[in-house]
Amino acid sequence: MATNQNNKQINVEAFFKISYGLYVVSSGSGSKINGYVSNAVFQVTSEPAQFAICCNKNNFTAELIKESKLLSISVLKKDTDSKLLGVFGYKSGRDIDKFENVKYMTGVTGVPILLEDTIAWFECKVTQTIDFGTHLLFSAEIIENNLIDSSGEPLTYAYYRDIKKGVSPKNAPTYIDKGHVQAAISDAKKYKCQICGYIYDPAAGDPEHNISAGTDFAALSDDWACPVCGVDKSNFEIL
Repeated sequence: MATNQNNKQINVEAFFKISYGLYVVSSGSGSKINGYVSNAVFQVTSEPAQFAICCNKNNFTAELIKESKLLSISVLKKDTDSKLLGVFGYKSGRDIDKFENVKYMTGVTGVPILLEDTIAWFECKVTQTIDFGTHLLFSAEIIENNLIDSSGEPLTYAYYRDIKKGVSPKNAPTYIDKGHVQAAISDAKKYKCQICGYIYDPAAGDPEHNISAGTDFAALSDDWACPVCGVDKSNFEIL
């Protein structure tokens, strides 16, 4: 349990019952382009068609959106590659070119639009920016869009968390300090990824890579990678 400013107990598990999708929000300014995984994207009006997105001020993409007043939203498919989520969700565009090894296009406004593992996309112009302290809320009007896969099922945060065992990055609006969550303690040796926070639990195995339940971490092959961010075993430490 966590406690808010009014000393009322808050059950953080209840937050996980709020439904979210997972998207890649991208932008560009001059020669700089970047994108990040967001679960804070929603439609706010239909006439004109507008979306709102929430972005941490520390995100490189937030800086680019502020400069260009432009952004794109790519709707990720349910079976999105974990390595793509690792690059766009847990690495900084100030350190790497996230678009270097993925399929993307340049929109009519010049912003990058991720096409890799994408079932639909929207290109937007920012109409308003609201400051929420640690985060910025951008409302944006749709300029162009396209449906790539009409039968594709979108990736949700619930699926990402429950099946892929992923967690929100620290900059995400839905990030919850694990110190506020009462975790169950067991005798099984679990290992935590130091990059994204994924926990390998031998009791559950790794369905993403067809690793059966009961497989000890030490028994995983040397080329096994984190199913969330794609890093190797050397980035894990025992809990």
